[in-house]
Order: sequence, then C-alpha cells, then structure tokens
Amino acid sequence: MSAVAPRTIPLLSGVSEVIDDYDGFVIDLWGVMHDGMEAFPEAVVALKNLRAAGKRIVILSNAPRRAESVTVRNEELGIARDLADAVLSSGEVTWRNLKERKLPFYQQLGQNAYLIGPSRDLGMKEGLEFNFVEQVDEADFILLTGIWDPQDAVERYDSVLKPALEKNLPMVCANPDLEVIRGGKRELCAGAVAHYYEDMGGKVQYHGKPYQDIYLECMKLVGIEDGSRVLAVGDSLRTDIAGANAAGIHGLFIAGGIHSDDLHGLKAPSDMIKLAGLCKNYGQYPVAAMPIFKW
Repeated sequence: MSAVAPRTIPLLSGVSEVIDDYDGFVIDLWGVMHDGMEAFPEAVVALKNLRAAGKRIVILSNAPRRAESVTVRNEELGIARDLADAVLSSGEVTWRNLKERKLPFYQQLGQNAYLIGPSRDLGMKEGLEFNFVEQVDEADFILLTGIWDPQDAVERYDSVLKPALEKNLPMVCANPDLEVIRGGKRELCAGAVAHYYEDMGGKVQYHGKPYQDIYLECMKLVGIEDGSRVLAVGDSLRTDIAGANAAGIHGLFIAGGIHSDDLHGLKAPSDMIKLAGLCKNYGQYPVAAMPIFKW
C-alpha cells in the first residue's frame, strides 16, 4: 500500500486485509485498544491474531508515565503483557532524557523542578536527581505530565504559568496530546496546557508522538529497517498519523477515537468525505482507515 490522495483513502473491514503487507506494527492505546476504562474486545482479538501471525508489535502511547507503569495498567484493563514485544511511552522517553541529560536542553536545566500533574504521575519523580519543589517561584523548570482535574480548562493553570513565564522557566511536556476520551467523555491533556504556555511565550520541550525521537526507538524495537513494512495504528491525525508519516512508516487511522464526533464511525459515504476534509486540514493522510481496530 502507498500514500493516498484526498477522497481515495481505503476503508478496511479489518486489519487482516493487510496482514501480508507488514512485518511490524506500532499500536496506539487510547482510542485504539481502550478508552481509559476498559479494553476494546475487538482490538484485543486483533492483537492476539497479529501475535499468532508472528508479527512484531510495539505498543506506543503518549501516556506520561514509565513504560512498566503503562504495561501494568494495560493488564488491569485486559491487555496482556505478552501481546506485545515492547511498550514505549512518552513518559518513558521523557524520563530517560531527564535522567541522562544528553541533549543541550537538559544540560541547561537547573536542579529544582516543579511538577504539574495528577498523583498517578508521581512515579515520574522516582530515580531522578532533581529537587522537586512545592512552589513555582522556587523552580528552575516545569515538568508537565497532566492536568489536576478532568474538568479543568487551561486558564486554571494561570496561577502557575504566569509566574513561570516571568522567570522564563522552560517546560518539559511528557504528553503532547491535547485531549483524550475517557469512558466517552473528553478531557484536557498536558499538551493543551503546554501549547497554552507556548502561546504565552514560554519554551517547551516535548516528547512523544508525533516527535521523531520516539519513532526512532520504535523502529529499533520492532527490528525492521524498511519503514514500508511497518504499520502504525492510531486514532489521531495530529499525532499518530503525522508521526508515522514523518518517520517513513505507514499509518492506519481509527475513526472511532479522538475524531469520532466528526466521523461517526465512517458509517456513511459522507463520513469518508469528512475524513478526506480532516486529512486535508491536518495535511496528513493515512494509507487506510477503519471505524474501530479489529481483525
């Protein structure tokens, strides 16, 4: 399969239709494998069948937590550990950069960090040689993992971001997603707060999809050099499909995720026209689309 023009995006009934075209798969979590509350049964069956077919599988998530933490949560949701060769998260890549401090951005960071995020993300602190402070006035930089409350708007963070901007504090964002659908309800994600800070004039370092450092690691994990033999499955044109295209691998778009309000599960021809319009707006085109991820 190859890149397609607007209005000619193939609609698949199942991933089995393209099973012979790919040796490796990079699978998103939210909107593809689960909704934050439970795994999608059809998606789990698809993953099991890909494994049975001998395909290399990496689960790639913009979760702002360590990879092992994501794996444990997957198991709680019904996605067994042995259904993938590896799990990689934006939080894992962020943590490694903070730990290793190889990039110039991290070499210039001070030692005092202020964390913005919920209690479930506190594991990101473990093993890092930073002093996590309670007041932003004491900080040298901000580590942003997520929001405080599901009902938040970005303006709630003014009390932290405005003083941070006055001090010209850099920010590290461990989740570039703007929003997520949890149990059918949309919630703000860290990426929205980070973009809000950038609009104020702040400097932000992102890790995760669609940024290429995480895709380079994925290609190493699947062990396949030919990008045309790797299919990335995701529900976001802005992150999953854009990241796949930039990495030179193919993207399979799942319509029932973050864009579901616009596409209605691709049940009518008009929905495919809407998909072509969305792809044009984002400047990103998948090689194929499906309503949900299934075999």
